[in-house]
Amino acid sequence: MEPLSARIPSDLYLWLAQLQVEGATTNSDKLRVLLGQLKRQHDGALDYVTAHAWARDLMGRVREALVRIEGRTGKHSEVVSLLLDHLTSALALVVSQVPAEETDAAKFEEALVHRAFALCETLLRQGNTPHAAAYDPTVVRRHLGATIELAMNLQTSKGS
Repeated sequence: MEPLSARIPSDLYLWLAQLQVEGATTNSDKLRVLLGQLKRQHDGALDYVTAHAWARDLMGRVREALVRIEGRTGKHSEVVSLLLDHLTSALALVVSQVPAEETDAAKFEEALVHRAFALCETLLRQGNTPHAAAYDPTVVRRHLGATIELAMNLQTSKGS
């Protein structure tokens, strides 16, 4: 272990003191954990599961805010929940990959395209009824037009 001394603004110090970091209680512990995470992220050493947990943590504030809204109003958006799940998985996929060869890049591309189309399918399912399970029941249908048009054009061009 090497000692590290730094002067930081008081607002950052207070933020660090209040930050909940798993496995760390003191500011020194928190800095060690956070710097370790940053190094693994920078080195591309995050495996998918670790990257997924990290991405989920990044989206924690919005998830907590939505839980508070649901508790207060009784309203829940399946659309937002599904989007956050897909975004978390896609970010974890990207962060955990460091393709070294063309075959690795092709596998990464396959996984990323698969994830993107899974998201499209999820939204299409929500658009299958006039009212999506969302805060705004018409949100999916309002944005679906261009996608349906492109899919129909693709189907038409396949038939020619």
